[in-house]
Amino acid sequence: MGKTFQKPEALSDAITHYCPGCTHGVAHRLVAEVIDELGIRGRTVGIGPVGCAVMMYNYFTFDFQEAAHGRAPAMATGAKRVRPDLIVFTYQGDGDLASIGLSEIVHAANRGEKFTTIFINNAVYGMTGGQMAPTTMPDQRTTTSPFGRKVADVGMPIKMAEMLTSLETPGYIARQALIKPKYINRAKKAIKKAFTYQIENRCFGLVELISTCPTNWGMTPVDALKWAEEKMLHYYKLGEFKNPDED
Repeated sequence: MGKTFQKPEALSDAITHYCPGCTHGVAHRLVAEVIDELGIRGRTVGIGPVGCAVMMYNYFTFDFQEAAHGRAPAMATGAKRVRPDLIVFTYQGDGDLASIGLSEIVHAANRGEKFTTIFINNAVYGMTGGQMAPTTMPDQRTTTSPFGRKVADVGMPIKMAEMLTSLETPGYIARQALIKPKYINRAKKAIKKAFTYQIENRCFGLVELISTCPTNWGMTPVDALKWAEEKMLHYYKLGEFKNPDED
């Protein structure tokens, strides 16, 4: 009997360190499947973040570099400019990309650097204890906002996809989710499109992925999925925001 489903070659056999119910593993698999399907594993370089995915280099079978906190876009810029034949992507969370690394990603996108960014948005700082992040939603409770995010004091969350879409530089910007099969299928299509634009040397690409953090949300994995769909998707709208074919 033939196989209909198997582990992507781009994924290693290492057991991940992620918490039960965390959707980082789903994102990793989607990236690996896309890299296999596009036949680019031999020339792909991932740039690892500081955050929950800091050890992601253990989980893939292609080359990785580790960046300082927030500096993945700078490292990706250097790698891609020195070796434009490589396929380079960064993989970053809320704090790494939207806080300490905000200027890095904005200017990389504005320069039109030809790499791809996978941005995991779970609305909290996952690795360090669930503190309020730039993406924490209004009135959402975290360890540092136990009464909810008060926008009068700390401002509104940053919607990264919309912010980068406002730049005049052509690019591919999309937001999808990792919480149900129908959303996961759309997420994979967006990731594949972003990598394809890089292969064609077309533009910068960023795919934001709505993710869960059951541990820091204080929920079961099932409840976290429900909460993300009911709350996060209401605030963070899914879809393609910028497409070089439509600019």
